[in-house]
Amino acid sequence: MKVFLDTNVLVSAFASRGICADIFELVLLEHDLLTGENVLRELGKALRQKIRLPAAVVSEVVDLVEGEALAVIKDSAPLRAPVDDDDARVLGEATHGGADLFVTGDAALLKLGRVDRLQIVSPRQFWELLHTR
Repeated sequence: MKVFLDTNVLVSAFASRGICADIFELVLLEHDLLTGENVLRELGKALRQKIRLPAAVVSEVVDLVEGEALAVIKDSAPLRAPVDDDDARVLGEATHGGADLFVTGDAALLKLGRVDRLQIVSPRQFWELLHTR
């Protein structure tokens, strides 16, 4: 399955142990991780400014995510959806990359539920979905 992890899930995966860290590990082991240039940029910014990680660590994290991804989606058009511009760009990356699932903690995106064939789920929903199969 092709899984696109939103920036907030990736930040949580590297900021603390918990479900997002477990999801990141599981996606790397058993699924195809997709990401986008906007997510990588947002990830670096959040890790520097919100989590206050040193620049060298931020660079290592961004390089790890980029290196582990099946694809890094670039130059995709924002998706037309009732969300803010940043979210529309990230959703555009996910759909352009052919993701099956988009995992996010963003309430506005979760309200959408699905965009075209892209299913939008919370980290908990993703975890439960995988463990009920």
